[in-house]
Amino acid sequence: MIFVRDKGRLCNNILQYGHVYAWGREHHRQTMSMRFAYKYPWFHIRETRYHHFLVYVFVKYAAKLGFIPVVNFDEEGKDYSQEEQRMSNSRMLVVSGWYARWYDLFLKYKSEILQLFAFNENVEQKIAGILGAKKALRLGVHVRRGDYASFMDGRFLYSDEQYVHVIQMFLSLHGERNIEVYVCGNDPHLDKDYYREQLPRCRVMFPHGHPAEDLCLLSHCDYLIGAPSTFSLVAAMYRDLPLYWIENPDAELTSGSFRYFDDLFRHIH
Repeated sequence: MIFVRDKGRLCNNILQYGHVYAWGREHHRQTMSMRFAYKYPWFHIRETRYHHFLVYVFVKYAAKLGFIPVVNFDEEGKDYSQEEQRMSNSRMLVVSGWYARWYDLFLKYKSEILQLFAFNENVEQKIAGILGAKKALRLGVHVRRGDYASFMDGRFLYSDEQYVHVIQMFLSLHGERNIEVYVCGNDPHLDKDYYREQLPRCRVMFPHGHPAEDLCLLSHCDYLIGAPSTFSLVAAMYRDLPLYWIENPDAELTSGSFRYFDDLFRHIH
């Protein structure tokens, strides 16, 4: 059994476990996510074997006391062939670190990973109630603030004005089409009135869900825009949505600016 000691936030955890799950499937090894054993109750994975709190506690303290070995994937670009050999040979093992990555295997088992992280029915029902019947093109916008004030020295910390500017460029690509804009994010001080004033031709919504609800809602949009982040990336993964990561808020937005998960997940900042 390979136990995955996740780090970071929700979507980092989904991607990290997805990589190790795919490696395990390829090598006929069972895997378990320690983070999803006690946190994030909104996904199908919580209903699968081993994903409950008692297993998490056992593995956490067994690893801490040295009864279960730990292999770390903490260095970008390192040759991890020895760590993989230990993964193959050990009866029980904890895998830790952000650089446990097997991109081709992830894509091979992507449909299974999506099934594991399917949203619970109550989440889907709530989002269906917010979206209603489809009458317009849906644009999902993920506004990332908070920790992005320090992430990469604030490189991707954008203002409401900058997000609105990018949305306005998106609108210009779609002529007179009826467009709904759903703005999700982690900033409680978002200037909602500014968005509504600057985007008068759109229905602009601010759902205010918990993380899984926001993720689910974004996954049901037609296009996604956001600062480079695993949150918008995972939202795009569910239905292979076109995603525009704002690397430069002043750059021209074209139809060719949008990319897809299978490419972007190899280029996470």
